[in-house]
Amino acid sequence: MSMPISIRLDDDIRVTLEVEAKARNVGLSAYLRELATSEAKRVRRERIRQQSQAVGEYLTSSPEAKAFYEDWGTPQSKLP
Repeated sequence: MSMPISIRLDDDIRVTLEVEAKARNVGLSAYLRELATSEAKRVRRERIRQQSQAVGEYLTSSPEAKAFYEDWGTPQSKLP
C-alpha cells in the first residue's frame, strides 16, 4: 500500500531535482519516488550482505557450526 509523504526541500535542491526529472521526462514526484525506491533496494541489499557476512564469520569461528557443516556436507555417492 502506498502512502503520500511530504518533504521540505531547499530551493536550490528542488530546482536541481526538477531539472533532472524534466530531463528524464517525468514529474518531480515520480523522480523522487524512483530515487527513494532505488535507495531502499540498495539499503536492503547491503543489510543482507552484512547479515550474510556475520553468518559466515560465525560459521568459521564456531566449532559447533563447523562440525554441523562437516557432517551435513556435500552428498556422496555410496556404491555397493
